[in-house]
Amino acid sequence: MSDEVRRPQSAPVAVVAARAEGAEGVDLAEEGGGAPLRAVAPLPLRVRNLGQSDYQKTWRAMIDFTAARTDETADELWCCEHPPVLTLGQAGRAEHLLADLGLPLVKTDRGGQITYHGPGQVVVYVLLDLGRRKLKVRELVTAIEQAVIDLLAAHGVLAERHAGAPGVYVGPAKVAALGLRLRRSYSYHGVSLNVDMDLSPFAAINPCGYPGLPVTQTRDLGISLTPSQAATALAEHLAVQLERRQR
Repeated sequence: MSDEVRRPQSAPVAVVAARAEGAEGVDLAEEGGGAPLRAVAPLPLRVRNLGQSDYQKTWRAMIDFTAARTDETADELWCCEHPPVLTLGQAGRAEHLLADLGLPLVKTDRGGQITYHGPGQVVVYVLLDLGRRKLKVRELVTAIEQAVIDLLAAHGVLAERHAGAPGVYVGPAKVAALGLRLRRSYSYHGVSLNVDMDLSPFAAINPCGYPGLPVTQTRDLGISLTPSQAATALAEHLAVQLERRQR
């Protein structure tokens, strides 16, 4: 089940139910030589709501989806939450885990270091054909970060990028983290936004590999969105950013 996003500026993104059984300063793991430009007409962007989804099953579904892609496969955004889990990027170092919380630790194939996922955190996985969109990796990272910045700005919160530290910050505190994988011209993994969650597990890690990095969430910033509402809004803003970069 899916909906297509053609003009996200004038129509909201429809998030529907489904089930899923590099560059300097960018948390990227790359395979296959980047994103060659191909003159293929863009396909609509589909948004899927996976609900609460097991991390490893979702990761495997992303790998399978990417491996099966053709030039005609529509791009997709997958919105979900995960049960509590720690994930370590492809080049991640175990010393960034400071204490054993009894949580699963999954060594994954995205870029970046260690992070925590749990209920109340929205994750949007970005499964795009960058070649078809004529989009460079740095441009994709900028689009993702800008989508979060615009979402927070719509609720009166000033957010920003920090040079050399991918993600989105409110003051010194990180509210959204990102890590990507590029296989040929196809991206997967994506962005996590802290919405209304237990932040205490972040104290047991160096978030994204930065010792002492504070983290925050939209609830503590005075934004009353539920995780479901935040997922829909973030997908809308990201669809707008992607459409702008196609022109």
